[in-house]
Amino acid sequence: MGPVLAGVLQLLALIGALALVHIPLGAYMARVYSADRHWRIEKWIYRSVGADPDTQMRWPAYLRGVLAFSAVSVLFLYLLQRLQGVLPLSLGFKAIDPDQAFNTAVSFVTNTNWQSYYGEQAMGHVVQTAGLAVQNFVSAAVGMAVAVALVRGFARSRTGELGNFWSDMVRGVTRVLLPGAFIAALVLVACGVIQNFSGIHEVGQFMGGSQQWNGGAVASQEAIKELGTNGGGYFNANSAHPFENPTPFTNLFEIFLLLVIPFSLTRTFGVMVGSVRQGYAILATMAALWVGFVALMMWTEFAHHGPALQIAGGAMEGKEVRFGVGSSSIFAVSTTLTSTGAVDSFHSSFTGLGGGITLLGMMLGEIAPGGTGSGLYGMLVMAIIAVFIAGLMVGRTPEYLGRKIGTREIKLAACYILVTPALVLVFTAAAMALPTPAHSMANSGAHGFSEILYAYTSAANNNGSAFAGLNADTHWFNTTLGLAMVLGRFLPMVFVLALAGSLAEQRPVPVTAGTLRTEKPLFAGLLVGAILIITGLTYFPALALGPLAEGLAS
Repeated sequence: MGPVLAGVLQLLALIGALALVHIPLGAYMARVYSADRHWRIEKWIYRSVGADPDTQMRWPAYLRGVLAFSAVSVLFLYLLQRLQGVLPLSLGFKAIDPDQAFNTAVSFVTNTNWQSYYGEQAMGHVVQTAGLAVQNFVSAAVGMAVAVALVRGFARSRTGELGNFWSDMVRGVTRVLLPGAFIAALVLVACGVIQNFSGIHEVGQFMGGSQQWNGGAVASQEAIKELGTNGGGYFNANSAHPFENPTPFTNLFEIFLLLVIPFSLTRTFGVMVGSVRQGYAILATMAALWVGFVALMMWTEFAHHGPALQIAGGAMEGKEVRFGVGSSSIFAVSTTLTSTGAVDSFHSSFTGLGGGITLLGMMLGEIAPGGTGSGLYGMLVMAIIAVFIAGLMVGRTPEYLGRKIGTREIKLAACYILVTPALVLVFTAAAMALPTPAHSMANSGAHGFSEILYAYTSAANNNGSAFAGLNADTHWFNTTLGLAMVLGRFLPMVFVLALAGSLAEQRPVPVTAGTLRTEKPLFAGLLVGAILIITGLTYFPALALGPLAEGLAS
């Protein structure tokens, strides 16, 4: 079997698995967020934090819950890292430096999981499990809660109430993420991923020095890292490390995990708004972009030149021989089109155009299918933009799901799509203009620029993957990337929740003969076009200076 055929078959198997669980998982999540009863363990959690789960919140109160919980989480994780030296099971590692502790705390709380440190050489077992792994659960649950709040904005009328943040967040953890991660961890352990609290072991000599490895609760963290679209690896090599990802099957299974909730949430959306066909339209848009990007990536990485690459079967530089070009291409596209950031290959070593595809995937706004929750609410905002464009073309007041898209709604949607590009481009320009940040680049020219552009694109879009080749463990990058992650996570949430509140206050608009049918393939095509055009107009100059220049020159 040739490598191209193997890659295509893996893609088809992955699509089949996602299709198999789409309806049951999506419908289950709709029931979770619509249930009236609370589990006993959930009641204990509510009492411990002093929250009333039955109180309906308007969008300002919902937002305050999101921000307060996230702020406390950042403080807790920061202190945990700073106190690592006196914690048990620290493996002898010292406390994390203040700037890196800030960067890491912000990174995991914002679901970015950017890592400017070597995991196996910096973090002990307590920080990894009680700190980083816990944030993998709750940060994903926060994203899902905000998405559900926006869906309720479309589903409810003549009320500004969006549900209860504490109830939505806790249910996301206890009823969706914990059971899913438990099952996934069992599968990973059965397939060879390690799960222990072992110390550091010397396993032999390597290039004149001793080679050491430490164990850890890797399978449990790997499961939620992918299922919650987090991406932070226990080891520096992330999902290219055999302790995290030992076989081609686990590689495909991990891709499945990082895609399953974002794709299934479209079914949840359809059920909650009372029209599963609307959910299918959003699903079709996400799937079309994802499959298209995978096909482009495979073409660029299999379109090899020269005898060496022909013998290897593709551009194998930076890729694991266990997985090959096809599987690595699927992983790279899936992790950058979601907010995962896990890697099983090194994107800096992809072809010039291949690296540009990973960049463009994040620049779309992490919406195809995006992160857990953030992908759905990002795509719904883009749907509002597409409806507005269609309304301008036919001279009608734009409507979506029975809601008029007026001045307030379009301003909030416009702010949502502008804030992330502004963060990416401003921080990238500052890093290239100042003398010190440029010293962190391992390469010059177009590829070096791509390293900087990729870092800020990854941070502001809460992806967390790295282009490699960039030394990001400096005061400048730890601080500015941390700011990009915070602003890139919470400013869009402000606009999303304000938009949800505005929609929930409206009276439904009856469907007429002139209403745009947003459940039809025509609208899905319009939505795809709007996403690509907006992204292209925003980022084309930056892409032309980096990956496009490198790809055309090679």
